[in-house]
Amino acid sequence: MNWKKTLVSTLVWNKSKGINKLLKQPDSQRVQKPLALANLVEVFLVKKQRSLVGLFATLMLTIHCQAIAGELEDTSSLLSSSKAPSSEAPSSSPSTSSSSSASSSPSASRSNASLMVEKRVFEMPHFTTFGGKQIKNVKVGWEAYGTLNDAKSNVILITHYFSGSSHAAGKYNENDSVPGYWDSIIGPGRAIDTNRFYVISVDTLANLNAYDPNVITTGPASINPDTGKPYGLDFPVVTIRDFVNVQKALLESLGVSKLYAVIGPSMGSMQAIDWASAYPDWVERMISVIGAGQSDAWTTAALEHWATPIILDKNWNNGAYTKEQAPIDGLAASLMLITQNALTPSFFNQTGNTLGFKNVESAPLNDIRQSHSIVKWLRERAKTRAKSMDANHLLYLVRACQLFVAGHQGNLEQGLASIKAKTLFIPAQTDLLLMPYLSQSAHQGLTSMNNDSTLVTLNGKLGHLEGVTNVSAQAQAIRQFLENDKAAMQ
Repeated sequence: MNWKKTLVSTLVWNKSKGINKLLKQPDSQRVQKPLALANLVEVFLVKKQRSLVGLFATLMLTIHCQAIAGELEDTSSLLSSSKAPSSEAPSSSPSTSSSSSASSSPSASRSNASLMVEKRVFEMPHFTTFGGKQIKNVKVGWEAYGTLNDAKSNVILITHYFSGSSHAAGKYNENDSVPGYWDSIIGPGRAIDTNRFYVISVDTLANLNAYDPNVITTGPASINPDTGKPYGLDFPVVTIRDFVNVQKALLESLGVSKLYAVIGPSMGSMQAIDWASAYPDWVERMISVIGAGQSDAWTTAALEHWATPIILDKNWNNGAYTKEQAPIDGLAASLMLITQNALTPSFFNQTGNTLGFKNVESAPLNDIRQSHSIVKWLRERAKTRAKSMDANHLLYLVRACQLFVAGHQGNLEQGLASIKAKTLFIPAQTDLLLMPYLSQSAHQGLTSMNNDSTLVTLNGKLGHLEGVTNVSAQAQAIRQFLENDKAAMQ
């Protein structure tokens, strides 16, 4: 379904709980002697620290949550040229055409502390969509970590979530505040070990972060070469299969014809399982994190709510708007809903406590145009995130997810029947967006066909976002799956 994944805020909360415990100790457990003035001051400061820590922790978690809607992205224009990562061994950059190729052993640095990456670009003069429409001059960004071996047999593809991008790990420069969203499990010696694997990630078509300088995508906001104006709704409807097929074209341009594994969270899980179904001879292993084998009737209807605020915004104008007069209010309202769907009541209630939320707040009581503190908090963050995004792109991603069923055939069973890969499903127990039953049904369907499939669960309290911010909780299961050690995962 854009995050620093080490959950620093979890550590902060633990510290806060420790302070609470200290302050609640009975007198008999404290030092039994008169407190000097210095001790009294210390206790006063500790009490003050408790409230500050709570506020700081919520802010830290908020920063993590920004990632799901692209807060880590800036609002400047798209990159327009291809670059080879400066940390790689000397080699030619991939050509910016459909026949582009990589050097025989591109590499990334060996330590995540210094894993510096740059966005590359891949272009196709023509692309035919799953629906049979043509798109000219397709351009997408991609990143890579690790070294491609001579046999080109060590490739792992990471497919990103709804509001994410190909920035799965590392940093663009050492001053970046956070690394790629799965940096906690991608890198030297990590679960997805870049000392062993060549890890690739690709920006999707119609990527939500259309105005982020580190995202390269082709979508409704792109210029239609036939008119010289943005496509708008003339851009063809695209599907999860189209994302997969662009990735496949890029891999083929690198001389790759098989994936050691394809792994993705949320919308990325849809791409991963579609890879395994559409191209079974390519995919040896598939990991679905907070995922689904299809968008069932419930999920399809729920996704429509994300589109509705944009369509109702007067500035949407049937998709024919300018960047300067975009349906920003509708986009922000959609992002508010997405963020809430991706989290949990416990997170919002804790945030409300920190903000001082009350049912009877003076502003909404005295003016119907005013909102409660928790609503203002959510709206302000959504408006900030919206600056780097495009509303039409969000509509196209919603439709791609609504149209999804593994294999893009008549039903899920037909799609699962094509899969040969070993599979690992990692749903989140508290997920209210792509609820665990969606992963469970795909896993059970595969096991009923005698496929090698395993399911483990993320048990944290962040809902859908467990699969982005806290995926490292199942790092060992991922590592062992990639090392063919199923027994150790039981």
